[in-house]
Amino acid sequence: MVDSGAVVVTRDLTAGYPGAARFDAVRGVDLRIEPGELVGVVGETGAGKSTLAQVLAGRVTGKRAPRVLGGSISVLGMRAERPSRRTGRVLGAQVGYLPQHAGRTLAPGLTVIENVTSPLFERDRRFDRREAGTRAAELLDAVQLPLATMSRYPWELSAGQRQRVAIARSLILQPMLWIADEPTSSVDVATRGPVLDTLLELHAERVFSAVIISHDAAVMHRTTQRVIVLHRGVLIAAGTAEQVLADPAHPYVRGLRDDYFLRTGAIGLPHRSAAPRADDLAEAAAPH
Repeated sequence: MVDSGAVVVTRDLTAGYPGAARFDAVRGVDLRIEPGELVGVVGETGAGKSTLAQVLAGRVTGKRAPRVLGGSISVLGMRAERPSRRTGRVLGAQVGYLPQHAGRTLAPGLTVIENVTSPLFERDRRFDRREAGTRAAELLDAVQLPLATMSRYPWELSAGQRQRVAIARSLILQPMLWIADEPTSSVDVATRGPVLDTLLELHAERVFSAVIISHDAAVMHRTTQRVIVLHRGVLIAAGTAEQVLADPAHPYVRGLRDDYFLRTGAIGLPHRSAAPRADDLAEAAAPH
């Protein structure tokens, strides 16, 4: 199964962790993502969101990595159930991946600019250093970090600043598909809104597809065009955020709707273009 017209196609996808105690974290998921589309994946802890993100990003090697255990998956027109070394290299260059708690994955012995630009030099040691620095500066500015940050080390930054550095690093290769697992985790409330707005602006400028993983329906409503809801590894709802929250058939989705109304004070679901600005969302998403 390869569909050259879509960025991602999964059919009856089952993914998880094989072995004597096999665990299927994702079960029977059908998903199609079009070029330039922003898709959100929402669900509670243990719903299979991060496993799905890893599989879509091609992170299926290593002892602790999930595996595709059934069904099929195509990413950027390539079969990705068990990617070959060559396919893995291509996907690694064209799919940006921001894992959970990405700020913790920065190399402590490298400066911020070295961390951000490292994917460029891992792909091509002869990459032009001036071009690399320009790309890094643009991205760090976009995620609301002063350029003076470039010469600092991760251990000199706050958790939220490290997360924003990790966002910049995940976008440095200018990917065709960006997969972000809880992109605003650790980001302080005052900065969260502008960072979300920045991600939307970068998407509009560069026209990449994105899969944004979150447990927060308000973030989904603000940043995505379409949402899928996972519950215990099964896709239980799909559509725009308005459609999903307006007519919830599953108890978990009803809980999402009630939480959204409670945290935002919304009495209705405006169309995405009329949604509150991210500054308002950041305030609504703050712990209560």
